[in-house]
Amino acid sequence: MAKGKEIVMTAPTSLTLSADKKLLKVSFEGMGEAALSSELLRVESPSAEVRGHGAGQKRLVYGKKNVKILNILPVGQYAVKLVFDDGHDTGIYTWDFLQDMAENNMEMMGAYTAALKEHKLPRVMGCGEGCGCV
Repeated sequence: MAKGKEIVMTAPTSLTLSADKKLLKVSFEGMGEAALSSELLRVESPSAEVRGHGAGQKRLVYGKKNVKILNILPVGQYAVKLVFDDGHDTGIYTWDFLQDMAENNMEMMGAYTAALKEHKLPRVMGCGEGCGCV
């Protein structure tokens, strides 16, 4: 979430998973529909596995370009839990977190792919070095 941003926790007006299970389409009042890739949702998961338990502990997750969302489970009136086909299911995606991702998804994906390139890590698991997939 961007610094200084007010936490609103307004539910999305729509939340749908694409047929190929690789895009979560989300709309919030006052903004158009955003298509969030399953890859970005997975690597930016608000879970301790990805975020750690404190400042500066975020882990760079790689090899998730082809990950799919298997299920979307409601969490109270404030969030959803996404279940991915790689077994990850511990992130709680609040409405505010999803709205922030919807508003900043291009910048977040750019930062993610740049970090992968910097660390010479692949977007596709099992990919050989020098293939250009990063």
